[in-house]
Amino acid sequence: MYERKTNIIFDSWVMFKRCLFISLRNPEALLVATIVPFLLMFLFGTVFGNIANVGDMNYIDFIVPGIILQSLGQSSQYSAMNMTTDMTKGILDRFRTLSISKTAVLIGHTGAGVVRNSISTLIIIGTAFLLGFRPQGNFRDWLLVIGLLTIVNIAISLLAVMCGLLSKTVEGSSGLMLPLFILPFVSSGFVPVDSMDRGLKLFAEIQPMTPIIDSFRALTLGLPFGDSLWTALIWCVGIIIAAFTLSIQIYQRRIS
Repeated sequence: MYERKTNIIFDSWVMFKRCLFISLRNPEALLVATIVPFLLMFLFGTVFGNIANVGDMNYIDFIVPGIILQSLGQSSQYSAMNMTTDMTKGILDRFRTLSISKTAVLIGHTGAGVVRNSISTLIIIGTAFLLGFRPQGNFRDWLLVIGLLTIVNIAISLLAVMCGLLSKTVEGSSGLMLPLFILPFVSSGFVPVDSMDRGLKLFAEIQPMTPIIDSFRALTLGLPFGDSLWTALIWCVGIIIAAFTLSIQIYQRRIS
């Protein structure tokens, strides 16, 4: 049993390095992970900051969580595309001839996605500071922010891997990730939920992006977060369990 666990860890580490090296050799993926987050933060902070009404709150402080989640959805499309590429180009047929853990491939792609997404998040926060982002959270709040960001990152990366397994073409896998880019717009990410029409408000309140964004915003600005943090954690853990379970089943069915 110990040897089996050791093999899974080693195989996952090898697959993680392989997927990360593929990303480093892809200029487009690096561009999306670096330049696009900067542009999103800069454009939303400067163009819409003068017309948006978020009360007494600084608009830069308000939109940072929404931009982070939007960027995670954008950059995660490469996890889906890379997974589909492996499924369609025959590389997994080679892996099947080796003594490799089946979950290692999925973990490797997920881990590489987490690294790419973390780079995007750091660039967004750095750009936000340049534009006037002034967080008020204490050390404990920032530990919670890091923990929540990690869980959200894993959940989105696993969803991307699942989309990559479901799709039969690389272009199709990218399209399956589009909802993750759109959902932050229909949430509390860019405008207060109370300012939306009744139908949009109801959707924004029940979808997972809103409690996640509200939790990030409350923790970074030192505001009370109520039940939003627990709701966000429940959503993320549920997505991780469901996406990983379904990914394993789809993967085993497609390689059988």
